[in-house]
Amino acid sequence: MDEIVIIGAGLSAAKAAESLREEGFVGELTMIGEERHRPYERPPLSKEFLTGQSPIDDAFVFGADWFLEHDVRLRSGATARRLDLEASRIGLDTGETLGFDALVLATGAAPRVLDIPGSERAHYLRTIEDAERLKRSFEDARSLVTIGGGWIGLEVAAAARGAGLEVTIVEAGELPLLRVLGERLARHVSELHLSHGVDLRTRTEVEEVLYDGGRTSGVRTADETIPADIVVVAAGAVPNTGLAEGAGLRVDDGVLVDERLRTSDDRVFAIGDLANAHNTLLGTRLRVEHWDNAQRQGELVGKTVLGSTAAYDWAPYFFTDQFEFSMEYVGHGSPEDEVEIRGDLDTQEFIAYWLDGDGRLTAAMNVGIWDVNDELRSMIGTRVDRTTLTDLR
Repeated sequence: MDEIVIIGAGLSAAKAAESLREEGFVGELTMIGEERHRPYERPPLSKEFLTGQSPIDDAFVFGADWFLEHDVRLRSGATARRLDLEASRIGLDTGETLGFDALVLATGAAPRVLDIPGSERAHYLRTIEDAERLKRSFEDARSLVTIGGGWIGLEVAAAARGAGLEVTIVEAGELPLLRVLGERLARHVSELHLSHGVDLRTRTEVEEVLYDGGRTSGVRTADETIPADIVVVAAGAVPNTGLAEGAGLRVDDGVLVDERLRTSDDRVFAIGDLANAHNTLLGTRLRVEHWDNAQRQGELVGKTVLGSTAAYDWAPYFFTDQFEFSMEYVGHGSPEDEVEIRGDLDTQEFIAYWLDGDGRLTAAMNVGIWDVNDELRSMIGTRVDRTTLTDLR
């Protein structure tokens, strides 16, 4: 194998390049990225950078010299337009074509754009430029509305309140994060935001983003107009499957891959937000849009491209910071699971356990209690006696 190409230049792509070199690949290694930045991590965009705790430079995965030192050809600002699997060629928007012996797709996901008037002019948060524009907009604004009460919407709301803005969250569901956390914990997170002065409107859908004289003026729902100087759409993300679909690869909510991240073409792999992968630990397919998964799948694909039998066998992980609520979550819980809580919700120091009908631990979340996530991870998938569960302190 002489030529490997990685399409995408985010965290998963960077970790794939690093893994390939660490696993001994000495051939030509090219990374193609649409953005003009070297690879960076996205969590700081809605956390440390947006809240002013760290500069954007802290988000970059590697220093500028890493690519030269590891002989990785980084093609920033280039877009792969065509993928010809029969000819093993990639067509770029520059008119160039590249050949490959193996190909890693890491094209990620894009923010879901709402099909309502004015939504295309609202803020979305995916790139460094998005984060910089949003942070600058805090400087001369008094109010902000987030459309959507998922993780990004809640983190943006917390950052905006920290910057002194009046904040409203408009959530279509009964509670933010209800399907992820269950009613008790979803209500706990809602009450956290309410206690910090956030105005939470649930069971409410935005019908239009409003503008006055070219400036954002608010949003319109079925019942009212909510004034806002800033509107942020946080309605989830859609995997960037266009290139894969055009090449005839199997796609269903992402590119379908096996436990070794291989697509329906043996020479092509998919990772990160793009990959709908078979997880051997949980026995099901997952498409995970989180930092830990991007890192781990990048590391795994470097091995499997070169013939390893290693597999996608770990429990998903993510984290969030909102006001004094700081947590880590591992596993893959279900809305039908029972939730056991150990510790003190009032002090934001507790552990939540999700148990299925057979008493198996499907997920766990440590809030304000640290250095326990590895222990919680080791318990995922095992039957537990709920009377023995503790806050691990």
